[in-house]
Amino acid sequence: MWWGGRGQSFNIAPQKEEPEMGPSGPQSVQGSGMPEPRNPQLGSCLVSGCLPGEQILAWAPGVRKGLEPELPGTLICTNLRVTFQPYGWQRHQETSLSSDYDFALVNIGQLEAVSSLSRVQLHRPGSLLKFIPEEILIHGRDFRLLRVGFEAGGLEPQAFQVTMAISQARAQSSQTQQYSGIALSKTGQSSGSKKPPIPLLETSEDWETERNRQGAKGWRVSLVNERFDVATSLPRYFWVPNRTLDSEVRRAFGHFHQGRGPRLSWHHPGGSDLLRCGGFYTASDPNKEDIRAVESMLQAGHSDVVLVDTMDELPSLADIQLAHLRLRALCLPDSSVSEDKWLSALEGTRWLDYVRSCLRKASDISVLVTSRVRSVVLQERGDRDFNGLLSSLVQLLSAPEARTLFGFQSLVQREWVAAGHPFLTRLGVTGVGEKAPVFLLFLDCVWQLLQQFPAEFEFSEFFLVALHDSVRVPDTLTFLRDNPWERGKQSRQFNSYTQVYTPGYSHPPDGNSINAQLSVWDWDLRYSKEQILQFHNPGYDPEHCQDSWLPRQQPSFMVPGPPSSVWLFSRGALTALNQLCPWRDSPSLLAVSSRWLPRPAISSESLADQEWGLPSHWGACPLPAGLLLPGYLGPQIRLWRRCYLRGRPEVQMGLSAPTITGLQDELSCLQELLKKWTPRISPEDHSNKRDPNPILSQSC
Repeated sequence: MWWGGRGQSFNIAPQKEEPEMGPSGPQSVQGSGMPEPRNPQLGSCLVSGCLPGEQILAWAPGVRKGLEPELPGTLICTNLRVTFQPYGWQRHQETSLSSDYDFALVNIGQLEAVSSLSRVQLHRPGSLLKFIPEEILIHGRDFRLLRVGFEAGGLEPQAFQVTMAISQARAQSSQTQQYSGIALSKTGQSSGSKKPPIPLLETSEDWETERNRQGAKGWRVSLVNERFDVATSLPRYFWVPNRTLDSEVRRAFGHFHQGRGPRLSWHHPGGSDLLRCGGFYTASDPNKEDIRAVESMLQAGHSDVVLVDTMDELPSLADIQLAHLRLRALCLPDSSVSEDKWLSALEGTRWLDYVRSCLRKASDISVLVTSRVRSVVLQERGDRDFNGLLSSLVQLLSAPEARTLFGFQSLVQREWVAAGHPFLTRLGVTGVGEKAPVFLLFLDCVWQLLQQFPAEFEFSEFFLVALHDSVRVPDTLTFLRDNPWERGKQSRQFNSYTQVYTPGYSHPPDGNSINAQLSVWDWDLRYSKEQILQFHNPGYDPEHCQDSWLPRQQPSFMVPGPPSSVWLFSRGALTALNQLCPWRDSPSLLAVSSRWLPRPAISSESLADQEWGLPSHWGACPLPAGLLLPGYLGPQIRLWRRCYLRGRPEVQMGLSAPTITGLQDELSCLQELLKKWTPRISPEDHSNKRDPNPILSQSC
């Protein structure tokens, strides 16, 4: 497997000697807390493999099971991670916390201890183990499973020690401790003045550069939230219409949930604008000036405005969380579902249904943006989950530059990180709040697009898997906080700020001053050059992304909408509205835009039929330049096997990228399987049929 090549080696050799016990427990190796072996050379090797700030707490020899062939090695628990190091496995470059053998403590979802007679104990953080385990199973939150069996039938004292160490480390670890220990080592490897590989959008200059790149001439960078006194969940800077004063922005934003008023998300080269905002605040009482300001910001200089209820026909956060839990339970190797019922069980998780719903709605919104010159407003009550998901998918479908490696990373930084998606809460790291892996659902949607349009994306599936795993690797602040204010406070990016009360948010813990420019996009700090090369899609056609892919002037296929028209897009149909803001009609209809009028029936024709008058099968009429419309029916939505079934090595065969390295790895693994399945023959025959490429076989 490709990911199996990552990770750094502790260079541990097999040994059978038990540690010496002191009066207060096991003695440590050079202050690391590691039970001191009688072999001094072994102790120095253990410590030399650690990161700066990392301490080895316990270790035990064992065998990784579930693989063919089984791998003997050593299971190691530190204050940052749990790692399994096969004997003799060496790496020429340190790529910490990036291996199939490494589990950050925050990434461990479940720990099971197993003894004889099928005795299993679900070991919770801080609980006491009641027996000496013969095996332990470490379930990763990212669908990985590490199953380690211990020698001597589970009678080794080290097996008990390492299991208890894992439990105690999980209980005692905190986000601040993990971050400080790893970030310091990263900062030492990189220059403090190093320019981030992707603009972090933490300065007004970054936002101005991005605005110019999009050609959004009717918009400007607002400084109204520079001190986070409008909303802590919003970035310090964002785009508002040129003619809107900051004083008007401040008052208008107060009428939206959590102060998240309408602002530009993306400017289409044809002239349309995609906006996002929170739900209208029910307790507000706007005056005429505020209503005019809100209408002006929603219209964004366009006569045609479409309000999109983001949550319409999409699952709730609870639905997504339940589907993800069911999917993870189904995809683990120890799933109790029989093979003949596996596909029906997969459908029962509803995960693929939710992927299908997101792609369908994003496809409809893309038609709205590209078919007319208008303002399309995404409205979600909190404006921090599905607004980001749909806005990102719309840009991927409509803008070829967003499908480049640089463009996609910039898109995630802008629409998710800077926009204040609550990563910690949604991924369940904080233990409070609504858990729902919305960002992981988005990555699955992107993978579906990559499968349907393989020549349109510069990045590969390996990049998506790396990004999927990075959300739980505690080495940067990118995914370790819920909003830009917490992220900046943790990194001491700003020393003075005005605190405002935002319901549902707690103060971030104080931490050490760290390099604020370090981000998840610094891939070279965790991956080798060979691995980063596989982030690129070899089938990508660069001609699909040109600076002049769509002229800045209004294209012929995009025409202005009806004058002074306001529409509600709900359940696949456009419904005319009398007013843009709900306050003018009735104060009881303020919360959700789609409740202004009764929901229309689902349209029998596609939105493309309504907007362009084209047949549903498109016929000979080409799509507008740069637009992709994905399929979302039946088998067009597939299971992301490389990500979700990585705990089953036999399923991973045949999933390597179409590169020379990938083909070599496949060939090596196939040769090993042939050796295992070939009937026993004489030593002379073995010498005649020796592997012609022994170097390849070592990488299997």
